[in-house]
Amino acid sequence: MILYFLQNLGAMSCNGLHILFLCVILSRLLKFSSSFVVCTNSSGSGFPEAPLKICSCDGKTEACCNAGEARFQKQLHELNVTNPNCASSLLKSILYAISDGQFSEKSFQTASGIKTVPLLCNTTLPVKSQQSSGDCSFDFCTKIWETCENVSIINSPFESFLQDKTGKDLGFLTSTVRDIWKSRRSFCETFCGSSEDEKACFNGEPISLNNEQTPFFPKGLCLEKIGEGSYLNMAPHPDGSNRAFFANMQGKIWLAKIPVEGSNEILEIDESKTFLDISDDIIFDTGHGLLGMTFHPNFSQNGRFFLSYNCDQMKNPRCSGRCACNSDVNCDPSKLGARGIFPCQYHNVVAEFTVNGSSSKPSLAESANPSEVRRIFTIGVPQSGGHAGQILFGPGDGYLYLMLSDGYNRDDPYNFAQNKKSLLGKILRIDVDNIPTGPREINEMGLWGNYSIPRDNPYVSDNELEREIWAIGFKNTWRCSFDFERPSYFLCGDAGQDQYEEIDVVKKGKNYGWRVYEGHFLFQALESPGGNTSASSIHPTFPVMGYNHFEIENNTGSASIIGGYFYRSMTDPCMYGRYLYTDLYAGFIFVGTESPEGSENFSSAKISSRCAHDSPMPCSFLKGNPTPLLGYVYSLAEDNNKDIYYLTSTGVYRVARPSRCSYFCTKEKVGLGNNRPHSSSSFCEGFGFLMLFLSLTIHYIL
Repeated sequence: MILYFLQNLGAMSCNGLHILFLCVILSRLLKFSSSFVVCTNSSGSGFPEAPLKICSCDGKTEACCNAGEARFQKQLHELNVTNPNCASSLLKSILYAISDGQFSEKSFQTASGIKTVPLLCNTTLPVKSQQSSGDCSFDFCTKIWETCENVSIINSPFESFLQDKTGKDLGFLTSTVRDIWKSRRSFCETFCGSSEDEKACFNGEPISLNNEQTPFFPKGLCLEKIGEGSYLNMAPHPDGSNRAFFANMQGKIWLAKIPVEGSNEILEIDESKTFLDISDDIIFDTGHGLLGMTFHPNFSQNGRFFLSYNCDQMKNPRCSGRCACNSDVNCDPSKLGARGIFPCQYHNVVAEFTVNGSSSKPSLAESANPSEVRRIFTIGVPQSGGHAGQILFGPGDGYLYLMLSDGYNRDDPYNFAQNKKSLLGKILRIDVDNIPTGPREINEMGLWGNYSIPRDNPYVSDNELEREIWAIGFKNTWRCSFDFERPSYFLCGDAGQDQYEEIDVVKKGKNYGWRVYEGHFLFQALESPGGNTSASSIHPTFPVMGYNHFEIENNTGSASIIGGYFYRSMTDPCMYGRYLYTDLYAGFIFVGTESPEGSENFSSAKISSRCAHDSPMPCSFLKGNPTPLLGYVYSLAEDNNKDIYYLTSTGVYRVARPSRCSYFCTKEKVGLGNNRPHSSSSFCEGFGFLMLFLSLTIHYIL
């Protein structure tokens, strides 16, 4: 295992002093022995709970003591560290860490092959829950400093640090540790590091790797407040700039400039100057309004963008279309029993708009033409329930994805989500670049508007299902996203009813269960005039993440899941690659981690949030509660830098650097000479040296 350790320390860094020591060590790798173990009476199950003891092997000690352990003790003795406390706190624990069979094996073996061994204090690592905080702190390095500061450099593990690659004596070797590093901070900034594969963390305390499938999650998420407005949608400007479009449910859209993270500036948005206002065309109330906004992949050339909204047929004569309740789906509108509205009085609409004519170039436009270019899609919904309504373009195919709910608040009584002829409770995929020639062609093709069907849709040749359908079995999908780095990962939050809120990995032609299942639970509707679907007749794809309503420990409970994003910004590098999502009631933030990558095996956990101490706008708090009061979270959003935003009833919040909230992330790069809070990064970038030097010293002994 020590051979593996030495072989892979080279992956830690390729700059500065690292190269000096790697050159020395790599030249001797093949001569190194890796056969010893430590006597712990723990059967290789991890670090012992009691302080580490070395067998004396005098014939009267534990049965586990053997020649290998005697050899280990000989190595420890020959290191000639005269201070017994230093030997105990530093050498025994570290040498144990790199020699324990099971510990090392679990750290090295990954899907991609051999990795570096675990080192010190990375908050993303699976340390034991009883450990003091899990944060990267000076604790262990301080212990080493305090017990080893007066140790002579000669024959100590630190000797190799003060030799060049030829082994020449540099003249320091009559000095002590304190003579060279002067202070604890200087010492700890040199001798601390983090493992590259982040499989385990070592801080001198017991570590358990018994459950290697359960990842450790960051302690919390840092937020900064940059705006006061309440918005439902945000879309980054397609030109790649630091601008973004913000929209509210009432139907107004603004173009805003986003400040640099940590600049202490706020969102530049003038609400007196709208980019577009369609408030006269929509109905706005709970669950209705401007629901979705997306820009054509070639917007910078063609100026096209699309909006999804609700309209009221009784108030807007342009609000008309086919009713989702019809004979094709065995539904009689006259028997719907609408409460206070006519059947299909409300419609879900997708309409196309343009900025052409308002500027010489689409990317320069600061306003759009308020006249609708064309009605892409219209469907009358049976009731006044939530209507999903998000739209977005697939990054790999350029087609428009449209999310439709089952059309009801409860029970989906007509079983629309499982009805193969209904578009409700489905995710649709349509082509908005190839438009039918007119109403006649639309009718002949059985379409719901001005679009065509992609040839590779799953049910193009299946007469039992509508050709627009991409996936079925949803209740009310609220916020979906494609992973920026892996476009095949299409994740959606789907609201539950009374039991479970779920996150699904949406794939072509899959059935996600509703209303046969709510999450993983079998569901029984109180009324079902539209009939039922048996569990044995479907092959459901169950959620990869989510939460039971009873798991939410607050006075309000759970309202509705808010799907999120894979975090792909380096603002918080310890969140990188994790999936962020939350609930409308905003009492918590969920983080999902896939392990191993590509497996679709996710673990998720609730984490805390804090407001940056230097937030450009002050956050609100409940008395005695450090969590910022976000109000309702309407949506999560992403900008061109892949930073994540929370769009809430109390304002716009952005995920900020962990150090701004006194969270520690060893990957966060914060310099010593700036005004930002000092992070653990500089402290943690040198402990790998120490591990390497110890191994080098052992090599010379062997």
